[in-house]
Amino acid sequence: MRADMERAGLHTLSGRPSPHSRVLLVAGRPGSGRTALAEAFARQAAARYGDGVLRARLTEPGGTPVPTERTARDLLAALGPDPVPAGADEDELTETLRAELGRRRVLLLLDDVTLPEQVLDLLPDTRDCLVVAVSAGPLTGVPDVRPCTVGGLGRDAAVSLLAARAGAPHRTTVDPRSAELVAEACGHLPAALVLAGGWLAARPKLSVADAAKRLAELPETDALERAFRLVARSLTKPPARVLRMLALAPEGLVDAHTASALAGCSVAAARQILAEFLRLGLLRTSTHTPGCYAVPRCLDPLLRAELAEHEGPEETVLARARMLERTVRQLRACHAITEPEGSEARKRLAFLPRSVRFGTRREAREWLEARRPAILAAARLAVAEGGGRLDGLARRLISALARAFDAHRSPEEAAPELYRLHELVLDVAERAALQRERSAALLNLGDLDARTGRHTRALTRYRAALDTAREGEGGARERTGREGSAGRETRVTQDHPAAARALESIGSTYEDMGDLERAADWYGRALAHHQARDDRAAAARLHGRLGAVHTGAGCFGDALREWRAAAANFRRLGDAGAHARALAEIARVHERSGRPQEAVRVCRQALQAAREAEDGRLRAALLLRLADACDRTGDVRAGRRHRQDAEELLKSHNLTGHME
Repeated sequence: MRADMERAGLHTLSGRPSPHSRVLLVAGRPGSGRTALAEAFARQAAARYGDGVLRARLTEPGGTPVPTERTARDLLAALGPDPVPAGADEDELTETLRAELGRRRVLLLLDDVTLPEQVLDLLPDTRDCLVVAVSAGPLTGVPDVRPCTVGGLGRDAAVSLLAARAGAPHRTTVDPRSAELVAEACGHLPAALVLAGGWLAARPKLSVADAAKRLAELPETDALERAFRLVARSLTKPPARVLRMLALAPEGLVDAHTASALAGCSVAAARQILAEFLRLGLLRTSTHTPGCYAVPRCLDPLLRAELAEHEGPEETVLARARMLERTVRQLRACHAITEPEGSEARKRLAFLPRSVRFGTRREAREWLEARRPAILAAARLAVAEGGGRLDGLARRLISALARAFDAHRSPEEAAPELYRLHELVLDVAERAALQRERSAALLNLGDLDARTGRHTRALTRYRAALDTAREGEGGARERTGREGSAGRETRVTQDHPAAARALESIGSTYEDMGDLERAADWYGRALAHHQARDDRAAAARLHGRLGAVHTGAGCFGDALREWRAAAANFRRLGDAGAHARALAEIARVHERSGRPQEAVRVCRQALQAAREAEDGRLRAALLLRLADACDRTGDVRAGRRHRQDAEELLKSHNLTGHME
């Protein structure tokens, strides 16, 4: 592989060097050590790639290819520090990834590749990067690929590995023929030899000949399966159940809590069993997720076969439900640790088992970041569960995870993951015909789309949310009419916030797009919606948004009408600060329309309202605006006095910063 990294490719020799990165392929069947070889090469070659090694696994447990969109997003997140745009589609993500890799020297290790297209979609457009792909066979169609085929170990190497895992080297040296028979029965595959060696290490009184005999008695199957059966059939009932339940571990990552929930045993028992599995070769220590074990991917099909043979569908669903329930509790603890002392979240935290609590905020964040891929996988699996049997738990898990992200990440950091979560909620809501949840998911997705400038997609989301909210209300009212229940009608009217928010969001999106006429139209619809329900606070806010749109469009008469309505509503609500700000906007409109005397008069009214609100910063801002208005009327002395008052106010309140 080192030689292939240096050797010129056919394209280069022909005078047409490929614009893409070179691809080194490690091909071999599961259990051959193909990933270990790729990792060993990556460690040796890493020094030549100053921007590091990026890793991605392109096949999920169970054999499903990972969507390219998810892989590209994860790789971009690993490159950091700029957040990945929320809601970006596959083409945009892969293009962004190739652009980012084009500015770096990176070694990209792609494990469990099943299709050539998976590599082609991610292939960097530069010769400064190197791709190492791990697959079961050739990758036809990938340019400039150099294959390295891995089979079984040589006889001496196989016996040496068996001796190292068996616990005492003399066990193989005293009976070299039996050791060779064991290695042959294991197909000289490293994974099978590790299992056979672990079985011997756990039975110091047995000889290597005993292992050879047991392997020979097993049915003629694949060498890795034969070694796995040797170990699995030697387990007692509790460990055997834990073993087959490992097939349900999201992303193949498991700790004592996960194993305990899946198998329904105590955490202490699960911890002891997992440690024994590590010695037997059934698990490996996770190098990327501290505190977790990794299930070897080559064993995944065998574990799934064990699960299907010994556990019924209902028990499998129940095991997943227990695991999801425990994860929800851990996520709630992860969120609660960020809340102030004495808060309701902190009080509830005290009632959780000590094993799921966190001592510090930093500890909780580190746990969340390390477990993030597995928790997201758990959410996807719960949503994908046939018949929607885990929909309730899936919604609770997604809600708890979203809160944890909000607590431990900035909005920009959290946005890409939240987008995925809202899409999952939308899937559940559409399948279960949950109108409120569907509206909420569409609105949240629309907000994220609007925030990243995808206005057309945001409008589509908002309109769908509006239609869903209206359908939900209409259907409920029809049922109310038949039942004659006033209480039912009361609950229906509480559905209007989704429709109101959708109307306002559509207006806001048009405003961001610069289409002020349409923005005013949709804000007007939202205003009528709130007025019909006598929601004065929301109506006051919408009058203000309409006033701002009309001001931007130069329709000063309409703007004054809306801002005056906003000011009157805020005054009736007793919100002195909002009343003052609305009056300040009225003064701004007067300034822009060439009426400085009116601007001075209204500014004085706004200043009085700010005094009532006891808002020092707002008073200072209004004094500066009043000073500017006085200057325009020719009263320079009054303008100077108001500026001095603003400066003194800022100093007395220790307020700093730019004041408009």
